[in-house]
Amino acid sequence: MHLSDLWFIAIAVLWAGYFVLEGFDFGVGILLPFLGRSDERRRVMINTIGPVWDGNEVWLLTAGGATFAAFPEWYASMFSAFYLPLLLILVALIIRGVAFEYRAKRDHVRWRRAWDLCIFLGSLVPAILWGVAFGNVLRGIKLDSSHVFAGGFFDLLNPYALLGGLATLTLFVLNGAVFLALKTTGPVRDEAHRVARLAGPAAIVAGGGFLAWTEASYRAPGHAVTGAFSIGLAAVAAVALIGAYAANAGRRDGWAFLACAVGIASATAALFTALYPNVLPSSLDAAYSLTTANASSTAKTLMVMTVVACIFLPFVLLYQGWTYWVFRKRIQS
Repeated sequence: MHLSDLWFIAIAVLWAGYFVLEGFDFGVGILLPFLGRSDERRRVMINTIGPVWDGNEVWLLTAGGATFAAFPEWYASMFSAFYLPLLLILVALIIRGVAFEYRAKRDHVRWRRAWDLCIFLGSLVPAILWGVAFGNVLRGIKLDSSHVFAGGFFDLLNPYALLGGLATLTLFVLNGAVFLALKTTGPVRDEAHRVARLAGPAAIVAGGGFLAWTEASYRAPGHAVTGAFSIGLAAVAAVALIGAYAANAGRRDGWAFLACAVGIASATAALFTALYPNVLPSSLDAAYSLTTANASSTAKTLMVMTVVACIFLPFVLLYQGWTYWVFRKRIQS
């Protein structure tokens, strides 16, 4: 295995971790206006993710940094194509972070409601746009021979990518609902179970449809082994999501959250496996596509990155695991 392939796998793992962990706090933020019918309930919901939401965003920063260092051509071409969507995501994440910090600074109803709206919008926008962005990465964009985006913004709003946005939205809502059921007691937990029962079928249909469309139309041609792995991972994702729905119906919150996490991680892995060895296909000409070979940094750079990651990654994972352990108890509602 070349180091470029290893770093492609590492970036896929980082995105899977980000979608699982940030996915549930996006889901909680989206559900805030619907389940938080009182200030007390909204405070309980926010407290479930309060100690961990900023740590979850580290996965995104690490994935972006790893892409920039390991595949600079991929990073540059994505920003030339997705500049506006990525800017909207960045603004949404900034507003969301400020809202978490400022919501409790004043004991005033309108003040808190304004920041609650910011949390909702700051969670909703990325939940949709990440799926749209990944849909376009898999489908391919209009890259010219210089690996510069030659299309326009509305080229990104195609049916396949929009289905990707719907898939991530429904998956994150389901993830947020089962997380709330796991972390709360009383009325909030009961409402979270009800929402998960409604969101489960939508997530299975939207997520399953997006994966099926990917496997049928946008899998990298000529790679039978990775294609088989991608189909297998997609099947695991579908079974896991069905398991999450069944576990939620039986009010087995830990199993429901675990199954949902496995479903999201497997779906992300299936998408990256379907993409390989491309990192950004060109819809103009396959010869213009970026791959793990022609988009990567030098072997020396990748080696230095590998050594640094092997030294520091265990400490980061241990610290985040410790954080979740410390704040593992349910919150009374």
